[in-house]
Amino acid sequence: MSEKETRESGGSPEASGVTVSDIQELIRRKEEIEAQIKANYDLLESQKGIGMNEPLVDCEGYPRADVDLYQVRTARHNIVCLQNDHKAVMKQVEEALHQLHARDKEKQARDLAEARKEAMSHGLGQSQDLSPAQAFAIVNSISPGSPASIAGLQVADEIVEFGSVNTQNFQSLQNIGTVVQHSEGPLNVTVIRRGEKHQLRLVPTRWAGKGLLGCNIIPLQR
Repeated sequence: MSEKETRESGGSPEASGVTVSDIQELIRRKEEIEAQIKANYDLLESQKGIGMNEPLVDCEGYPRADVDLYQVRTARHNIVCLQNDHKAVMKQVEEALHQLHARDKEKQARDLAEARKEAMSHGLGQSQDLSPAQAFAIVNSISPGSPASIAGLQVADEIVEFGSVNTQNFQSLQNIGTVVQHSEGPLNVTVIRRGEKHQLRLVPTRWAGKGLLGCNIIPLQR
């Protein structure tokens, strides 16, 4: 991706005011790049399955005559460039998700302060009961048709509870993996979406894609 393209598409998500729509656009770009990478790999496969590393000369050192050398070299170059683009977009997605979460935390803090003030004015007492649930991870991609998609998970959902995993006992993504591997039915998943809490039922199961969920989850930075 050229510097010009990066500027035209909004550049780094470090700019203020990132929205869920911005993240969805980054996800769309990521998926476009992945489709282009696959198309180039398919082209290599059509050339005697030559791949990225097989030699383009025969045992006598002459250019191979059984493949289209120009197409192979072009496809290999495209794949390298697209993989670099993909890495850059994934970094933007992660930065945008963390920024969005930070902004939501600021809003939650303001709302909590208002709630405490109102509680004090009405003599309602213990302000700690008003504390909003804290998320420990965030969804940064969803595969169409996956168990996560069917359950209603969305990109940028902040995970508050995932089965028996919550903010108090979460240590790493391995906790979620363990819950998924040992699940014998639907898992109750609680997320915060645009400031609102949603309860979902996720059934880990094998499907056409990888894993049992079909989504990517990253821990939130503290």
